[in-house]
Amino acid sequence: MFPRNVGAFDRTIRILLGLDILIAGWYYEEWWGLLGLLPVLTALVGSCGLYTLFGVNTCRVKVAEEKK
Repeated sequence: MFPRNVGAFDRTIRILLGLDILIAGWYYEEWWGLLGLLPVLTALVGSCGLYTLFGVNTCRVKVAEEKK
């Protein structure tokens, strides 16, 4: 479905950053906190549209599959 291009370390950073944005938005009662959903969702799916567009891949599993 989506090409996996987000590695484990990258996923952890995205989840932490996304949760921080969500919490800040909730704390300040601002709608922009919902933007924190984007990094959380890309981490959970394991695919980033911008990474695909620019050809970036931080997922090591994809490299192993290409050797086949």
